[in-house]
Amino acid sequence: MTNPIVRFAPSPTGRIHIGNARTALYNWLFARQHGGSFILRFDDTDKARSKEEFATGILADMAWLGIEPARVERQSARFADYQLVTEELKAKGLLYPCYESEDELERRRARRRARGLPPIYDRSALELSDGQRQKLEAEGKQPHWRFLLPNYKDDVLSIERTEIHWDDVFRGPQTVDLGSMSDPVLVREDGSWLYTLPSIIDDAAFGISHVIRGADHITNTGAQIAIFRALGYIPPAFGHHNLLTGSEGEGLSKRLGSLSLQGLREAGFEAMAVASLASLIGTSDAVEPIPDMAGLAQRFDPQKVSKSPARFNVAELDALNAKLLHGLSYDAVADRLTVPDGVDGALFWDAISGNLEKLPDADRWAEIVRSGAKPLIDDEDRDMVSKAVGLLPQDPWSQSTWMDWANAVKSETGRKGRALFMPLRKAVTGSESGPEMTKLLPLIGRKTVLARLS
Repeated sequence: MTNPIVRFAPSPTGRIHIGNARTALYNWLFARQHGGSFILRFDDTDKARSKEEFATGILADMAWLGIEPARVERQSARFADYQLVTEELKAKGLLYPCYESEDELERRRARRRARGLPPIYDRSALELSDGQRQKLEAEGKQPHWRFLLPNYKDDVLSIERTEIHWDDVFRGPQTVDLGSMSDPVLVREDGSWLYTLPSIIDDAAFGISHVIRGADHITNTGAQIAIFRALGYIPPAFGHHNLLTGSEGEGLSKRLGSLSLQGLREAGFEAMAVASLASLIGTSDAVEPIPDMAGLAQRFDPQKVSKSPARFNVAELDALNAKLLHGLSYDAVADRLTVPDGVDGALFWDAISGNLEKLPDADRWAEIVRSGAKPLIDDEDRDMVSKAVGLLPQDPWSQSTWMDWANAVKSETGRKGRALFMPLRKAVTGSESGPEMTKLLPLIGRKTVLARLS
């Protein structure tokens, strides 16, 4: 395979969710694996719903994930090209006007079902005379425009089985019967385009070699290949990956904000934890944190992706995020980590990293090291803690200081085990759990501990 060109084409009508991210990631990983390029294309032909704030947000989401587009394109800048192709299809008789309302279409579909026929459009608009069309338009009806599928021989009203075949990148040989489909609407009554035609025109213009997207587009692919061919374009290769759902199997939606990347980022998750889970869930590979995109690209194999939907569970992301953090070096987080003044950052990270679920959790431990938390001292431990203060080792403190102090308190009070260590931890940190005290105590320092407990 030579330098493939792929694209991710979100509509800027909302923030993208984890399911959209899976598509973006699979395109990005495929391009990286084969030395290709990735185009981010905003499908913003819907002027009413497309917002610049959403486009800006999607760019931020891509950057956060580590996806770096070679180009960013906007369909709103290419309307003139779409209009030229639209007129070409009309001139060829491949795009024809239809005047039925949605209610009329539903009644026709119901009648066909009752007759045991597939509920597809019957092409009755093709039987209208010029005079009938003029009359309908004079009555204020504006046409929508359908593409005439090549699923007939001599009579356009005699639809027959017509197979479109392709070798899917994820699913292997696929077949779609154009005879089971309605002629797709490409242009709305107001003259605006649905996504299909602009997408095909852009894919050809930008040299897209592979279209990688969700399995909900499989049926569409048959019609789209027919349109590519009608325009004299060579269709790209197609790949349809399985879809992600929520933890209960529910569909994901931009409009509902379902598991949006913005929300996951603001919740403190690491980008590579999100990318790892979104890429590996629903595959035959083990789901584990991969520290960088190069590692994910090495693992990416479309043949390992299941054909069944996969459920994205935030609880699983919590565990994966923690595991990723525990394996990161200080250098990997240094620019995002708040380190208390006068404390060595690498030592601070070494002390706390194993207890973090999300990086912002580090702020709590920075505050404990910096100025302390309110000591937690149970009534039965007050005498012991009071004696412990007088037994604090002198400076300098090291990782042996915690055990030196505990042994001194043990000798003085007779306490041991949990009854010894837990009261000291709670008194110093205000918490029953946390980092190893051998590492944390020297960072807090003798002066702060004395001020906290005196």
